[in-house]
Amino acid sequence: MDLQDQLKNLFPDHIPGNEPEEPEETAHELLVQKEPMICKFEKRKGKPTTIIEGYEGDDEDFKILAKEIKTKLSVGGSFKNGAIIIQGDYRDKIMKILQEKGFKTKRVGG
Repeated sequence: MDLQDQLKNLFPDHIPGNEPEEPEETAHELLVQKEPMICKFEKRKGKPTTIIEGYEGDDEDFKILAKEIKTKLSVGGSFKNGAIIIQGDYRDKIMKILQEKGFKTKRVGG
């Protein structure tokens, strides 16, 4: 007895039809820009932070990029005033991730 027969036994009144398929998620295209993104290091309240600025595209795209970076590095962070703030000094790893996506980066702050 296959799955379809089992479903017919469980739900005898159900008429199978063309049920809509779930739409597949499309990859979100990020704007590749001419100016490099600035990746700098600061200490805020005695704690190291990495700040990424200089994205020329839409803020929603920049938020998606922030979420992706935070997920890949497994760190906390936020998006405020057109900048991504990551907890900890991850400049090298972030610059590598951005360069793999096709962005130009510039290291600032030591």
